[in-house]
Amino acid sequence: MKKIVQIVFVFLLITSCSEESDDTTTQANITFNFTHNWDGTPVSNANFNSIQYTNANGEQLSITKLRYLISKFTFQKSNGEKIILDGYNLVDVSNGTDLSFTPTVSIPTGNYNYVYFTFGFDNDANYNGNYPDLNSASWSVPSMLGGGYHFMQLEGKFIDNTATETGYAYHAIRAVDNSKTPQEFQDTFFEVDLGAVTITNNTTFNIEMNIAEWFKNPNTWDLNVLNNMLMPNFNAQIMMFENGQNVFSLKTVTP
Repeated sequence: MKKIVQIVFVFLLITSCSEESDDTTTQANITFNFTHNWDGTPVSNANFNSIQYTNANGEQLSITKLRYLISKFTFQKSNGEKIILDGYNLVDVSNGTDLSFTPTVSIPTGNYNYVYFTFGFDNDANYNGNYPDLNSASWSVPSMLGGGYHFMQLEGKFIDNTATETGYAYHAIRAVDNSKTPQEFQDTFFEVDLGAVTITNNTTFNIEMNIAEWFKNPNTWDLNVLNNMLMPNFNAQIMMFENGQNVFSLKTVTP
């Protein structure tokens, strides 16, 4: 009888320790760093305002402004469970600000088979007035174009087909067709898949944007034709959406 009692006690002790272990999950802080290049050549605001890049259509150009919005950072497990980190970040390369973003919420360590973020806002978030900081940053889209917010502002100058230095404004928003009543919209936000990742400690994702990709794949961009007034241009917005699929890549993941 004494032996039976000892065995039961050991079993209860093991069970108790196991339950305590299950209840204790290590948390990790996540940081996203964004760097930029032109087909491999690093780009920062120190390189702005000088015509030194050539796009896929052969036009020489400069960059004078680059800002873009990222949101909905998501970690998905193999069973489909998702952890969505609150917050968004307006990456402002022009001023060299917010090139790094650390969500306020940590996540459990472990294996995640799908990590991604959203370029722009999805439709649940893309409403005027929701974000005072974006309003003050002149990031809103006019109501006549459906409201909401920009996804990107890329501006500069290029040498046109008359050898004249001409401005361009490559602004990405949700596509709207004002030729139809009521207005017709098409989603142009997209998810950037960073692949499978194992989180064992605080982790930094180093992400690159190849700016040249906005002008070349799958649509070779002709700045002589598409340089300004692109926000109300439904087809141009769809082309931007298509070209954006190849813009971002994961460079490294560091603990």
